[in-house]
Amino acid sequence: MYFLSVYLFSIGIYRLITSRTMVRALMCLELILNTVNKNLVTFSYVFDSRQLKGDIFSIFIIAIAAVEATIGLAIVSSIHRNRKSICINQSNLLNN
Repeated sequence: MYFLSVYLFSIGIYRLITSRTMVRALMCLELILNTVNKNLVTFSYVFDSRQLKGDIFSIFIIAIAAVEATIGLAIVSSIHRNRKSICINQSNLLNN
């Protein structure tokens, strides 16, 4: 179970580093956050099954991930509307 989480987290980090578009980077961040949620719930179940600390933290992370996805997609759509590109390499926001 833990090896699957490590594998998914590694894929998320690798794809985040090598992604060329902002949408793919947001998807990789979601994969990383979901892997962290999986680990929190698993460790909470294994080490302290009577208390729900890992479950509560995972609910907070899900809420943060939803807000991050909403704000991130709004920023990406704004950049696409102004720059006509969502490539990370081409989006230099300091130049007008």
